[in-house]
Amino acid sequence: MNPWHLYLMALLYISAGIMHFLKSKWYIPIIPPRFPHKLLLVYLTGVLECYLGILLLLPSWKPMAITGIILMLILFLPVHIYMLYDQKFRKIFPRWLLWLRIPLQLVLMYWAYSYY
Repeated sequence: MNPWHLYLMALLYISAGIMHFLKSKWYIPIIPPRFPHKLLLVYLTGVLECYLGILLLLPSWKPMAITGIILMLILFLPVHIYMLYDQKFRKIFPRWLLWLRIPLQLVLMYWAYSYY
């Protein structure tokens, strides 16, 4: 049986993935300009987050899900850096919150890694 916090992590990623479909227009502006096909990227990352969240709950697939989550969080770093340095986001979010998102990614990576 999995610990409750593994279920919490799975729920977090599945919920985040679903939000990519429910609020896709919110995600498009946070994708750096150099990335094409922004809506497609939003949907693909939503599917990926849901998929990895589900795989996290399957014991034989859990190691692959953990690796996938860590890689996904690394791939999301350009979005957080873009938001930190683009002026339009500084007008919406406090700078400390934009900075906090980067170490939060590291915490999420460590959390996933702790289940290996």
